[in-house]
Amino acid sequence: MVSKDSRKENRMKKHQRIRNRFAGTAERPRLAVFRSNMHMYAQIIDDDAQTTLVAASTTEKAVKAELEKTNDVAAASYVGTLIAKRALEAGITEVVFDRGGFLYHGKVQALAEAAREAGLQF
Repeated sequence: MVSKDSRKENRMKKHQRIRNRFAGTAERPRLAVFRSNMHMYAQIIDDDAQTTLVAASTTEKAVKAELEKTNDVAAASYVGTLIAKRALEAGITEVVFDRGGFLYHGKVQALAEAAREAGLQF
């Protein structure tokens, strides 16, 4: 019988390989993305100080009220623009993009492109 690794385990391995290559600093923090079956989450993290500087997700009441669904490409792009606005207000203009082991496609791509269009550089 063929044994097969679970998708979650494979994603976690990919994420660890990605995280070994870069880390967020105070000058250039890390934009970490997580997507579940129901929601999108994005946070900007300073790994040196181990703090989250800015966060946005579809679980917030104000964001839920704006969206029809919380698990589609439109919701992901809304979270991308929201995280970029909050980052610019906090004085963050440049970040390192951490896709969290997910493929750069669909919702993750929509979030990244929306954040770029809203003014974040990565």
